[in-house]
Amino acid sequence: MEDVLIIGGGPCGLAAAISCKRAGLDPLIIEKGSLVHSIYRYPTYMVFHSTPDLLEIGGIPFATANEKPTRQEALNYYRLVASRENLRVHVYETVTEAKRTEDGFQVATTDRFAKTHLYQAKKLVIATGYFDNPNRLNVPGEDLPKVSSFYKEAHPYAGLKVAIVGGNNSAVDAAMELERAGAQVTVICRRTELSDKVKAWTRPVFESLVKKGRIQMFFGATVASIEERAIHVNTAEGQVTLANDHVFALIGYRPDRTFLHSLGVHTDEETGVPQHDPETMETNVPGLYIAGVIAAGHHANAIFIENGRFHGEGIARHIVSQGNV
Repeated sequence: MEDVLIIGGGPCGLAAAISCKRAGLDPLIIEKGSLVHSIYRYPTYMVFHSTPDLLEIGGIPFATANEKPTRQEALNYYRLVASRENLRVHVYETVTEAKRTEDGFQVATTDRFAKTHLYQAKKLVIATGYFDNPNRLNVPGEDLPKVSSFYKEAHPYAGLKVAIVGGNNSAVDAAMELERAGAQVTVICRRTELSDKVKAWTRPVFESLVKKGRIQMFFGATVASIEERAIHVNTAEGQVTLANDHVFALIGYRPDRTFLHSLGVHTDEETGVPQHDPETMETNVPGLYIAGVIAAGHHANAIFIENGRFHGEGIARHIVSQGNV
């Protein structure tokens, strides 16, 4: 019987485990990918928008020579924290079922060797992120092999005609990197202008590339359909067809609340926020807690590492106050 079982080994899951451990509990983390898998899946050369102090967990300093840390530095940091805190983490183990029991919760998993495992836990924390659940375009051809919701790096697309759907930082950064690598880049944005969240130091560079014709830009446009060698775009002037080799649909992600719903957690229909106490992060199901972006509802960008890292403190305090672990 585990004191606390945490589903999700991202920064917020690690932070929750640290808080629980320092409160005298013995948490176990189950992660379906690598440690902080969401950060591993970020673009190879990504630079965070946040300063390192806002990404720290457990009060352990995040040292970097740069003003903003890189993806590689973040991976190094979170590995170091997990090791230094001696956290118990089972990686590459996917949760297949979670249900309530008389004593708490039962969680079934499958590891990378297709072996099944069964865990019993007094308390359960769901700290799954959203990076594995990209929003869909819902257009014909979206499931073609050339369409991807994840961008890693530009080199494989040198000399190719690449369309990027989106208007946030991920789309802008990918477009500029692809253009530098020699791709022919078109950006398709539903809005009439870039998101106001686009980094201040990035926007003028991107706009200059568009003005010079090095990146083709369609504002107020949507994808109509995708074919093997073309993409059809609805624009204000009518539909246009572009030759195309690859499509990056960088239109955001959504949390997976499958386990929350199966366990009886209520969700606000309008906001999508799971019912929970913001002080303790306990849901309407006693002993079941949430941490990180899964608490954000439909507006996933409302919670980042910067604020989600503190959820574990309230969780640990509340569990200990129950006095039954």
